[in-house]
Amino acid sequence: MSKENVTFRLDSNKRVTLDAIAAGMDRDRSYVINEAINLYLEIHHWQIEEIHKGIAEADAGDFASEEEVQAVFARLTDAS
Repeated sequence: MSKENVTFRLDSNKRVTLDAIAAGMDRDRSYVINEAINLYLEIHHWQIEEIHKGIAEADAGDFASEEEVQAVFARLTDAS
C-alpha cells in the first residue's frame, strides 16, 4: 500500500497531547495519527453498515413488536 503525505491544522494543545501519547508509546506522531484514523474509519464504517442493515430491515417490514420494545426497555432500565 502506498503512503501519501497529508497536511492539516491542529490546535497546539492537541499537538502537545498527541506528542505526549506518542512518547508514552515510544512511537512517532505519524504512528499515533494513523492509529487514530484507522479507528475512526473502522467505527464509521461499522456505523454505516448498521444503518444500511436497519434500512433494509425497515424496508422489509421487520420491526420490533411493542412487547419486544418494552422488554428491552425494562431490561436496560432495571436498576437492580
